[in-house]
Amino acid sequence: MTIRDWPVAERPRERLLEKGAASLSDAELLAIFLRVGVQGQSAVEMARGLLQRFGGLRGLLTASAAEFCAERGLGMAKYAQLQAVLEMGRRHMAENWHRGEALDSPRRVAEYLRLILRDRSREVFLVLFLDNRHRVLRFEELFQGTIDAASVYVREVAKRALELNAAALIVAHNHPSGVAEPSLADRQLTQRLEQALELLDIRLLDHFVVGETQAVSLREVGGW
Repeated sequence: MTIRDWPVAERPRERLLEKGAASLSDAELLAIFLRVGVQGQSAVEMARGLLQRFGGLRGLLTASAAEFCAERGLGMAKYAQLQAVLEMGRRHMAENWHRGEALDSPRRVAEYLRLILRDRSREVFLVLFLDNRHRVLRFEELFQGTIDAASVYVREVAKRALELNAAALIVAHNHPSGVAEPSLADRQLTQRLEQALELLDIRLLDHFVVGETQAVSLREVGGW
């Protein structure tokens, strides 16, 4: 029996439209993305099998292209669609920092950055550009790197800050290893950034290092 043969009230798409996406299980949400199943399995049954094999929704969403495409019924077209959906989600989250919004909670900033960065497979360096009242001017991803390093050019950070007339910055990067312990290189980079920005009368408020379960503030753990 395919999903089309189910009672209307039990079909994932119809339930989503009637009751909202939050009312659906992970398998039902994934089934809507898949649209169709494979021979002998409905989209929901296929989704349940995928979630079991990948250890849950997060495991599937962060799988490599090779791992994803090795599954029956999936391929590069679906993988591309999934990556597009994930990137739209990240950009939507970034837009939550509306221009003019004041940052009044360091913990809220840390949790937000963790959600944005924790599943990235490569190091990414982000910057929040703020005005003199710590209101958001822009949120940008400036540099990407490899699985264990990202080249950050202090000159480019300062140049962008001047272009936006920023008075303060918060920067962040992830550790794909999942360990949020700041390294010596992280501290040295932060020192160079702060020194360069001070010459331009721009404050570096904090540098967050994002891991699997937390975002560590270098300011809170003893500075740099």
